[in-house]
Amino acid sequence: MSSQSRDTGAFRLPDRDIPSVIATAHALAEAARRETLRHFRAEGLETRDKSLLGAGRFDPVTEADRAAEAAMRAILAERRPADGILGEEAEDVPGTSGLTWVLDPIDGTRGFITGTPTWGVLIALCDAVGPLYGIIDQPYIGERFEGGLGRARLTGPRGGRGLGARPAAALDAATLFSTFPEVGSAAERAGFEAVRDAVKLTRYGMDCYAYALIAAGQVDLVIEAGLHPYDICAPIAVIEAAGGIVTDWQGGPAHGGGRVLAASGPAVHAEALEILRQVPQ
Repeated sequence: MSSQSRDTGAFRLPDRDIPSVIATAHALAEAARRETLRHFRAEGLETRDKSLLGAGRFDPVTEADRAAEAAMRAILAERRPADGILGEEAEDVPGTSGLTWVLDPIDGTRGFITGTPTWGVLIALCDAVGPLYGIIDQPYIGERFEGGLGRARLTGPRGGRGLGARPAAALDAATLFSTFPEVGSAAERAGFEAVRDAVKLTRYGMDCYAYALIAAGQVDLVIEAGLHPYDICAPIAVIEAAGGIVTDWQGGPAHGGGRVLAASGPAVHAEALEILRQVPQ
């Protein structure tokens, strides 16, 4: 980033605007923490199955999801009314600034409703090229991972520290995460399983927290399919700020969702990508 602006090729964010953007993002995270925590592990949590509206596996949404996103949208309407909003639980808001906030109020709602602590809140600021800045926040654990606009930092119960992906392992020494063992379509599952069979260790069920662990230097790979932009924009910003790589399964941009490969470094990314590129489009 230059001393005057951050030039993405599509939008110029002046340096003077960066403190406002970062402060707004943290205000969104604090608001979402309040709303999600007051519902977490509470009796009588209202839950609806979105999959009943169409084909697919059980896809819950709770009153906590809706309340957290509404709280974040209210802050943006007050602080940054010219920016657009793309969220999971409400209609898109077109903006005039060239910037869009991409919000997932609870990434990992299945974990949330079963009381596990690895769900999170995802907040990203994007331009037409992709994410500029992102936060992965875990309200119950109290950890917040942020990346972009010159920042790559974790704050939590043990204080704060910089983020950094670990030196990339060879594929046969790598640790791989995915939310579900049954990744995507039959062809996508076969591609994932080919990588799974090549790595040292595979774990499941971490939702957005797995991406945070790449940025924190704990794991090497996350592979998923069928994602939406609000699932991946914040993780892209955080991982890339920490020195990692996030692409689709062909090596292209991943901020539009779909098939995603996140890696701690170029060597392990290249090995996994060579396998995943064989999956039919």
